[in-house]
Amino acid sequence: MKAAVVKEAGAPPVYDNFDTPMAGAGENLIAVKAAAISHAARARAAGTHYSAANRYPLVPGIDGVGTLPDGRRVYFAGPRAPFGSMAELSVAPNALCVPLPDEVDDVTAAAIANPAMSSWAALKLRAGLQPGQTVLVNGATGVAGRLAVQIARHLGAARVIATGRDAAALQQVRELGADATVSLLQAEGALEEELKTEFARGVDVVIDYLWGRSAEQLLVAGAKAGPDGRSIRFVQLGSASGADITLPSAVLRSSPIELLGGGLGSVSIEGLIVSVREMLSAIVPAGFQIATKAVPLAQIGQVWDAEGTARTVLVTGA
Repeated sequence: MKAAVVKEAGAPPVYDNFDTPMAGAGENLIAVKAAAISHAARARAAGTHYSAANRYPLVPGIDGVGTLPDGRRVYFAGPRAPFGSMAELSVAPNALCVPLPDEVDDVTAAAIANPAMSSWAALKLRAGLQPGQTVLVNGATGVAGRLAVQIARHLGAARVIATGRDAAALQQVRELGADATVSLLQAEGALEEELKTEFARGVDVVIDYLWGRSAEQLLVAGAKAGPDGRSIRFVQLGSASGADITLPSAVLRSSPIELLGGGLGSVSIEGLIVSVREMLSAIVPAGFQIATKAVPLAQIGQVWDAEGTARTVLVTGA
């Protein structure tokens, strides 16, 4: 079969022939229609992600959309290594194949499922968001952050605050449902005061895609200005701004801040599957928006490292 193939750690994928997978016990053979390129897919292919198998050669791709032998359309995750989703065929556990609503097209489903599932599970399962609460999305201008703003609003948040570095993108996030935006490019003193003002009004949940310095500033501002006794659930989902932070111990002693993870391992597989089922069913009723760019699988080498606010989706048969 034809596939994107990574031949060694750190090498970009090339369009090449690869062994055809066979479904084993408890697995489905899937004719892949679409698979999105994500940061997690790149990191696993490079062997730098904590869940990477580090066996080469391999087909990259952690999830996708395709059809089962009986013709049913599904979103699938967790394909068995070395058969990732960026190929004509893949195999995945039966339990990780979720039926797709008829009204959701292949490219949209492939693009939205992983980033939207992360914030859906973080808000519902990790943070326990309740209607009427306030959510702050740190790093709201990327693909996942924009979806987090929309999902927070859909799940009942009364107020959504978005942070980011790009002024034009922050304005777009307002149009997606954010009530307030905070630029991370301003001087640290001014940023601290603006964050303290927001926390003084009350923030119940922080969804963090950045980590690094901005996470430090958020945690300190929350500890200093958050109303006494009002819990702040800080859910960590990504580290676009750095893998480490320096956290003063007084931040945790002086405030009811809860630090939580939202990745694989912190949420059960069962929980993630429930989240993706719920999210996929909500795409059309909630009007979730995501920018996509569909590209033929054969062009994998040209788009593997592409960045931007549109999610690149590889499609077969094009």
